[in-house]
Amino acid sequence: MGQEVGQAGRYLAQSFRLMVGVPDYGTYLKHMAATHPDQAPMSYEDFFRERQQARYGARTGRCC
Repeated sequence: MGQEVGQAGRYLAQSFRLMVGVPDYGTYLKHMAATHPDQAPMSYEDFFRERQQARYGARTGRCC
């Protein structure tokens, strides 16, 4: 039961990070290792910048 509570806590923390727009670098690294082992993953700084651009960069002509 302790492991289930810990897992639920991790999912909850990840959900909160996604709600406020903080990208999950650990998940990205796991994805890259599993599906793109031949490619070098981005640094945390590059990853964060890319995620911010994807989230906020496409808003043109809108104030909110």
